[in-house]
Amino acid sequence: MPVTRLDAAVTLPGEDFSRVALTAEAVRLLRKLWAQHGPLMFHQSGGCCDGSAPMCYPSGDFLTGESDVLLGRFDLFADDGEWSGSADDGGYRGTHDGGQPLEFWMSREQFGYWSHTHLTVDVVQGRGSGFSVEAPEGKRFLIRSTLMDWPV
Repeated sequence: MPVTRLDAAVTLPGEDFSRVALTAEAVRLLRKLWAQHGPLMFHQSGGCCDGSAPMCYPSGDFLTGESDVLLGRFDLFADDGEWSGSADDGGYRGTHDGGQPLEFWMSREQFGYWSHTHLTVDVVQGRGSGFSVEAPEGKRFLIRSTLMDWPV
């Protein structure tokens, strides 16, 4: 059965559950973008309009600090045999940076509001604004959230 989502590795102390995932479509696009831009990262800041969309940057282009929370790390290139595709659609190419994870960060203030949700990064047609690397592809990332009953 094909994989439909990729869960992030747990990063918050004391937790044993993933808070964020990527859809298969997001993984395919991220692999394509990784080949174009090198290692990537997400930052979710909050705000309104496109300010509430997850922004994807080349790793290190957006500086994180004490005002941010690392929600998860993804291995986009784990070769489990289920992620398929060609080089054109983001399929696994056999070469990458040697295992650097894609990190998903969120502003600490936004995390206060979203701490009871599981987040799934998906892709839709249409161009968002801002400096997110997927914009030239005619696609944009968005968050689908599910309310959870976690002990936070």
